[in-house]
Amino acid sequence: MPDFETRAPSRLGILRVIALYKLGKVLLLLATAYGVLRMRDASLIARIYSWAATLPSGLEQDLVVRGLAFFSGLSPRRIQALGFVTLAYAALFAVEGVGLWLRRRWAEWLTTIITASLIPLEIWELFHRPGTGKAAVLIINCVIVGYLVWRLRADRIANVK
Repeated sequence: MPDFETRAPSRLGILRVIALYKLGKVLLLLATAYGVLRMRDASLIARIYSWAATLPSGLEQDLVVRGLAFFSGLSPRRIQALGFVTLAYAALFAVEGVGLWLRRRWAEWLTTIITASLIPLEIWELFHRPGTGKAAVLIINCVIVGYLVWRLRADRIANVK
């Protein structure tokens, strides 16, 4: 197996971009987990409702009110479970991102397997609740999986020769 220093620099740059994408997801998930866990505070929900009332009528206000209705309808146990699942995904993406940043082969495999396994769920979600953001994430993840599969196969062929 070739050492990471012998790989082409441009290929390493793409791995770093994927790593930054994964680490960006970690930051978003940590912020989400923090927000979910804070939703147990009734006074916070009241303040957000009051803030939402100041928004102009439209999509933004509707999204905030729907989100608050969803979270306020959850039991404390469900909110805690949702926070835990969010933190678990953040940990997984952190392992992928750091491993890719450090150019570890296991991270390429892990990212390929995990990202590919989530694509069917993303497709299902896109068909049931379409959105441009969901479509963009699906396309980005398909490109990542395609690139990593190509990269792993090319490295394997190079090692055989």
